[in-house]
Amino acid sequence: MLFELRQYTTRPGQRDNWVRFAEDEIIPFQTSKGMHIVASWVGEGDSDAFIWIRRFESEAERERLYKEVYESDHWKTNVAPRIPDLIDREQIKVTRMTPTPRSAIQ
Repeated sequence: MLFELRQYTTRPGQRDNWVRFAEDEIIPFQTSKGMHIVASWVGEGDSDAFIWIRRFESEAERERLYKEVYESDHWKTNVAPRIPDLIDREQIKVTRMTPTPRSAIQ
């Protein structure tokens, strides 16, 4: 099992729009393809921060789901073109994590 901690910086004044877009479009689409979204947050004291965690059963599953999501016509046509106006893609930070043996999240 592996996790991705994804940290985004929204463009100034766009965090609420990004959260709406993520919760109404991105997360439902990704979950429809089989991705498991553990949770999402906004930063307290950082008005531009958006953080979320995704879980994958294996690296093979992560690779398969990346292809199903990011290479889909829906993503390329309806999702990807809207992203640059809402988040600063150059500041995206993705940390891949593996739970420790006694972690409550497995």
